[in-house]
Amino acid sequence: MGSGWFHTLGILGLALIFIIGTWRAINLGALSLVAVFLLGDLVMKEDPATLWRGFPVDLLILLVGVTYLFGVAAANGTVERLVSAASRRVERRRVWIPWFVFAVSALPTMAGALGSAAAALVAPIALRLAERCSLDRRMVGLMVLHGVACGNFSPLNPLGVIVIQGTERAGLEISAAALFLANIAYNVLLGVVIFVAFGGLRLMREGRGEDAPRVEPSLPEKFRHDQVATVIALLVITVAALAFDLNIGILALAAAVCLQLLFGSAHAGGERKIAWDVVLLVCGIVTYVAMLQRQGTVDMIGGHIAALDSPLLGALLICVVGATTSAFASSAGILGAMILLAAPFMLQGGVGVTGFVIALAISSTVVDSSPFSTAGALVVANATETERERVYRGLLFWAGVMVLTAPLASWLLFVVLP
Repeated sequence: MGSGWFHTLGILGLALIFIIGTWRAINLGALSLVAVFLLGDLVMKEDPATLWRGFPVDLLILLVGVTYLFGVAAANGTVERLVSAASRRVERRRVWIPWFVFAVSALPTMAGALGSAAAALVAPIALRLAERCSLDRRMVGLMVLHGVACGNFSPLNPLGVIVIQGTERAGLEISAAALFLANIAYNVLLGVVIFVAFGGLRLMREGRGEDAPRVEPSLPEKFRHDQVATVIALLVITVAALAFDLNIGILALAAAVCLQLLFGSAHAGGERKIAWDVVLLVCGIVTYVAMLQRQGTVDMIGGHIAALDSPLLGALLICVVGATTSAFASSAGILGAMILLAAPFMLQGGVGVTGFVIALAISSTVVDSSPFSTAGALVVANATETERERVYRGLLFWAGVMVLTAPLASWLLFVVLP
């Protein structure tokens, strides 16, 4: 475990990574991996196995597998065919597309999928539909992410189970229905803000007027046999991931390889669509944060907060820690850890348990719009190369807004006001 001076170095190092990466346009993931070596190896003398234990191999496979499969699907024209079919349906009703995407994104997580799996299924088609219909890709990407977040605390969702079981183990009870509904309401409200901030009012004014830009017409054609096979592969992966909880990254990778093996040159070039820059970015940041968790930096911060004399202030600061750390790491892991860390604080009875848990849960999950979270990274990775930087910066700005506002807003709504 790290000492106090290491915790200070670790937090300063994270800030320095962002400053240097922004100043010199260096991939933050590369900077993070160098920082892991400097702090973990040279300072803490960790052996190589321990040093790189936090590298998220599962996240790497997920990002590579999904972007590889949809690269193959784009190369053989399947994505274009699906998007064309969807665009013919919407015609001039572009104003409803963001909300349709929002609703569809919520269904997998409400049915029990993790947010990363839901984003992996919805984001590629949603972003291509946005491109086809001339919608702001940042708006559609964020609608995917907050639609996914709506189902986070469904009774079937693993995050809901983590929160309920964590509080029960601590000898506390909360209302599962209140947690579920409050989270939906908060994310719907954020959806309204996203819609307005990224051009929704213009879409409403446009309506069915003659000045509305038309979606380029395309004549319906029959799907080729290789395209049919691609659609079947996508459907099989969806069912396998949602119904049987199989690894979506491995399934996507296997499907991409099989399609290229069966249909050869028609699917060439799919591997060039793998978003390696995003893979490096996210995996590097996650590895660095894992080092801080391994050395007890997060636990140290949580412990100091729980020792505060003011329950209301302590609740707010715990929500801030949950939001800040979850923006760079697994929401499930952070939320599970924060529930355990906050258990003694909740047992003191200074704040309402259900309201505090709702505030912590919302603070720790709405920041998944960060491009460093798995779901956010999937949105960035599935943007076209020309739009990727813009989408990345849009998600980064929005995530910063969430980190600053979500803890305070949820604390006021669910801890202070009730």
